[in-house]
Order: sequence, then structure tokens, then C-alpha cells
Amino acid sequence: MIDVILMQRVEKLGQMGQVVKVRPGYARNYLLPQGKAIRATKENLARFERERAELEAQNLKRREEAERIAERVAGLSVVLIRQAGESGSLYGSVTSRDIAAACTAAGLSITRDQVLLDRPIKTIGLAQVRVMLHPEVSVTVGVNVARSQEEAEKQARGEDIRAEAEAEEASLEAELAAELAELGAARE
Repeated sequence: MIDVILMQRVEKLGQMGQVVKVRPGYARNYLLPQGKAIRATKENLARFERERAELEAQNLKRREEAERIAERVAGLSVVLIRQAGESGSLYGSVTSRDIAAACTAAGLSITRDQVLLDRPIKTIGLAQVRVMLHPEVSVTVGVNVARSQEEAEKQARGEDIRAEAEAEEASLEAELAAELAELGAARE
């Protein structure tokens, strides 16, 4: 374990300015290259304390800007049209890159690193995805994955596409059974 000073808030780790112990690989591969932390040496601690007020002011400014953007895009919902099988399983999946591109097209300029997606979306339907605009500010974006624009509109209204498809399939089977019964009766 090594000590690092956090240069910004890191979720599930700590606040800006905090000295935390992390595994060497996490520090070397993630925190240090992205500028989220610096090694906790005497020189770096002294430098951080000298620059603390300036860093906190910059952080506050960026956070306020992110909060304004979050208010402006509150309730944002994007539609992604994908091919899917009868059961609603996608041929492929919707990833953070797809969601970032759809959000950017809808007017919210973000990168895929800002999209917090626990696992790829693999079925049609509605999903809520968190987008980090700032380490302290996140917004929830609605993702509507459908096979067509009409299906997306039905899902947005709250209609259950799968139940509708199953009911239609059952009625077609009933019609087919009735026709077969009529054909069987006609032969006799």
C-alpha cells in the first residue's frame, strides 16, 4: 500500500486533499496518470498546502459549472435504435461509448469515461444511467433502447412491448388453430 494525496474527490475513496492508502497498481495505473492524485511525499504535501486555496477555488468553479449543466439537462432521455431478436435480446450491446455519443447528439457534451455503466445493456427497454459531470456532480440520463422509433415512443409512454408481442403471438396462434380446425372439419 502506498500513500497518495487526492487532487479531486474520488468516489468510494475520499475527498480532495485527503491522504489515503491505495494499492500500488491502482495508484500507478489510474490515479497518478489521470491527475486524480499525487504521491504523498513531504515536498508534495508542502506544495499541496501552498496551492490548496487555489485548487479548491478551481474545483468550486468547475463544480458550479457542472451544477448549472446538470440543471439544464435534468430529465434528459436518449433513444438508441438497435436490432434485437423476438425475445428482446440485442444483437450486440449498448455500451458507455454509445450512450456518450447519443448524449452528445442530444446537446450534452460528455465522454464515455463520464458514463457510469455497471454492465452493458443487452435487452430492449428503458434504463437509467448515471453520468458524472464533475467528481461531485452527477446526473441521471434515461436510455430508451428499442428496435424502431415507434417502439421507442411506446416504451416512453409506458407500454409493455414484450406483453404486447406475446398477446399478438397468442392471438395469431388461436387464429391458426381455428383455421386448422375448420380445414379438418371441411375434410370430414
